[in-house]
Amino acid sequence: MRAAICDMVIVARLLNLTLVVPELDKTSFWADPSDFGDIFDVSHFIDSLRDEVRIIKRLPKKFSRKYGFQAFRMSPVSWSNEKYYLEQILPLFSKHKVVHFNRTDTRLANNGIQLDLQKLRCRVNFQGLKFTPEIETLGYKLVRILQDKGPFVALHLRYEMDMLAFSGCTHGCTVEEAEELKRLRYAYPWWREKEIMSEERRQQGLCPLTPEEATLVLQALGFDKETQIYIASGEIFGSERRLASLRAAFPHIVKKETILDPAELPQFQNHSSQMAALDFMVSVASNTFIPTYYGNMAKVVEGHRRYLGFKRSILPDRKKLVELLDLHQNGTLPWNDFALAVRQVHEKRMGQPFRRRIIPDKPKEEDYFYANPDECLCEGTKCED
Repeated sequence: MRAAICDMVIVARLLNLTLVVPELDKTSFWADPSDFGDIFDVSHFIDSLRDEVRIIKRLPKKFSRKYGFQAFRMSPVSWSNEKYYLEQILPLFSKHKVVHFNRTDTRLANNGIQLDLQKLRCRVNFQGLKFTPEIETLGYKLVRILQDKGPFVALHLRYEMDMLAFSGCTHGCTVEEAEELKRLRYAYPWWREKEIMSEERRQQGLCPLTPEEATLVLQALGFDKETQIYIASGEIFGSERRLASLRAAFPHIVKKETILDPAELPQFQNHSSQMAALDFMVSVASNTFIPTYYGNMAKVVEGHRRYLGFKRSILPDRKKLVELLDLHQNGTLPWNDFALAVRQVHEKRMGQPFRRRIIPDKPKEEDYFYANPDECLCEGTKCED
């Protein structure tokens, strides 16, 4: 959501167009009814970017459906560069006056964008997009409570129903749970893959770590029973049964529902994006951030932590970890060797500075701009140093 909003500001700036405050998707798995203003401070968003782009809260009446106007709807091509927007998209505005992009995620290339626009992407993300005062107040309270008890790890445990159903990953699930996930996958027609080989996908490193796997990895990385761990996620699939080993190894596990007074959360519950905003704030502020799946939230948190001074973010190499976990659990790899191997694999996956990896003609495989916006981080220095 953050990345898509930032990109639309850049497109508006590039084409010298007026941007209407974006509408948020309400048809996803979580069916969150939140509007932009329920999550982000609209006035700050508009005012902080006033010198770069004109942003309005809603379309003028003459361009509304009520007055019979039909906006031209389209999805821009994914990972598109400046030339595409200038040559293919800009002429549409001369013809239609209003163009409604009904897809905005990953519609702007990671690389090859002029430097001032790349820096504007960062300005929107790190300065223009503030959460609402209500979210910020509660988020800072969460952070303060955690910090008062000492250093803490934010574990983005992406072991939620939507992720498992979408990815087809069922390792550790019962037969009934696997069937439930499969039914859910078929219930959403825009999830294209239906028949998925779970173990094959896991061996390829394409599955989120299970709570049990995450427990072993945390222990191998040197975290002990005294470590304070904040679980940044929605409801874990399999609930407490799947969290048992993690709780046994790390008794100081907390989440927002256990830290806050029950009266403080109801206004945010049933609004998954607002709950995720709270987790985002805690994850950015944590001493160590560890995502069990390298998805959108993990990438944007990683980038934010880089911006704040390359704070430690341990990014699990899931393909290598699955290999090591299986060897350890079948008795082939003793604990000390397993722990040493896990630490060696992650020596250079701690959020250190490095240049964003570029893969010509394969934008999905190259490093994501918002995970490592190095144009905004390494001016005057070399990221490699």
